Amino acid sequence: MTVIAATAIAVSVFLAFQVASELMDRKLRDTAATQLRADARVLATNAERAGLAQVQLPPYPGAGRLVRVILPDGSTRTPAGQPALPSVSESAGSVARGASADLLESTDWNDGYRVYTLRAGDGAVQVADLADDSPINQFGFGMLVIGLLCVAGGALVGRTVARTGLAPIDRLTAAAVHVANTRDLDAGIPDEGGGEIRRLIQAINDMLAALRDSRRAQRLLAEDAAHELKTPLTSLRLNIELLVRLDRRGTLDTALSAESRTRLLTDLGAQVAELSTLAAELTDLARGDVGDEGAELLDLADVVVAAAAQARSRKPGLEVALDVTSVWVNGRPAALQRAVLNLVDNAGKWSPADQPVQVRLRAEGASAALEVDDAGPGIDAADVPRVFDRFYRADSARAMPGSGLGLSIVQRVVLAHGGRVTVARSARGGALLRVDIPAAAPIARPREDTAVG
Repeated sequence: MTVIAATAIAVSVFLAFQVASELMDRKLRDTAATQLRADARVLATNAERAGLAQVQLPPYPGAGRLVRVILPDGSTRTPAGQPALPSVSESAGSVARGASADLLESTDWNDGYRVYTLRAGDGAVQVADLADDSPINQFGFGMLVIGLLCVAGGALVGRTVARTGLAPIDRLTAAAVHVANTRDLDAGIPDEGGGEIRRLIQAINDMLAALRDSRRAQRLLAEDAAHELKTPLTSLRLNIELLVRLDRRGTLDTALSAESRTRLLTDLGAQVAELSTLAAELTDLARGDVGDEGAELLDLADVVVAAAAQARSRKPGLEVALDVTSVWVNGRPAALQRAVLNLVDNAGKWSPADQPVQVRLRAEGASAALEVDDAGPGIDAADVPRVFDRFYRADSARAMPGSGLGLSIVQRVVLAHGGRVTVARSARGGALLRVDIPAAAPIARPREDTAVG
């Protein structure tokens, strides 16, 4: 910025000098030419009165204008002591012969003299002066000095302004380096400066806050996962150690009855299945339930039907009653199917065997409304605010299988799609979970409502 400021001032001074010099040179030329014409007219008047050969030419005073009289025969008269002028040019001779009334000859043609020739009687008179460029040179020197001072001052001011304006950037860089070296995300950056710099600082502070939230969420996830994994792992380890100890003693067949062995193996299988489910849900939750899957225009009814079929295959005997209407959304099909599956699985845990899980999908205004309800005991009012928290399980649900992550995954998927999920009590007395997702313009494809028991 210092170089830019100095260069801009230097260019401005140079252009100003060129323009001013040209204007000043023209003004000086015009003034000199006017003075030459006036002096020539006075001399011509005197020459016409007294005659070209008799007109009095005072001795040259040593400075000032130069004069010369051109006689009809081409000879010339000059004052005594006057420096010699250049010889009469052909153009000036033409004026003396009456070819033209007057002539101003440029210095470029007459050795640095400006010569004005004026017709007088049968000849002509000439008045000349030396072309003096000293005023232009003095002006140029003055402009050069002023220009150098302006460039130096502009560079100093530009550097000062640049350093002052970029000081917040220096502090911002130092803060970013500090965060990179120390991993200290709590080190905020002072909100200073103005305009773009202030917005940049605010954006980086917002980014640091998001990183702090992300790291805090990762730490909580790791702590919660370790806590939740501890119980099934401990139970699994104790059961396996019991089997190994009995097998080493050779008393496995006698110490445990066939019924006890079957029950123990069943427990081991259930614990392994619980660990597998927990690991899968932790993976989904850790990657934000979105992963690298791209969004696409899809019919949410197809997703709901597929999720219901998957829930039936995972839990034989589960009855799901579908009442779905085609509603198109922009979404990630795998993530949405996982969310619907979690809703149906959750409802299936509580719904009595003779009562189906009811799933309804319809368009309401600009949203796709999905409702899943069961005929179970419902969710206590005290548990509603925390029902979507990770690993949260109500007291009444601690004996039920599950990790406490299903509804948390549902909420994250729905929020990632710009929707919301709410909990209420269904008309059958159980829990009613409702998902609202922004709808999209449908693709023209005929589809009939589906009602499946």
